[in-house]
Amino acid sequence: MGARAHRRTWACGRPLHRSGARALSAIDRSEAQTAARTAIAAAVEKKGRDLRAIDVGDLLGITDYFVLVSAASERQLGALAEEVERQLKDAARRPVRREGSKESGWVLIDYGDVVVHVFSEDQRSHYGLDRLWADAPELALDDALHAS
Repeated sequence: MGARAHRRTWACGRPLHRSGARALSAIDRSEAQTAARTAIAAAVEKKGRDLRAIDVGDLLGITDYFVLVSAASERQLGALAEEVERQLKDAARRPVRREGSKESGWVLIDYGDVVVHVFSEDQRSHYGLDRLWADAPELALDDALHAS
């Protein structure tokens, strides 16, 4: 029986190195950028607050974008997470995993190249991802998206 190389890939189909790390060569990140924008648009529809898409690809190496959004209530947090998942599912994207709950105040939806964090305002302040990634570049969003 011949040796057959097993090629591991991210959920988005990009190959992984043997070590499990993503190739650091120039990668077309347009799919990730489109997914991040779709997540932001979904959050805008459900009146999410303080929307940010942080480009962590060159800094972190395991994902390209963090999308951060705040919710004013537990109910809104659930609605935001569901709408993000629905719109990305419509775009043929499936999450690798989902963690947290609306009751915990933080839902994380991991798509491999994009990680969406939906927070209550208290949890967002407590964990401080905005402060942690303050120096990271942000994905330029349309003025209408920032106006939420």
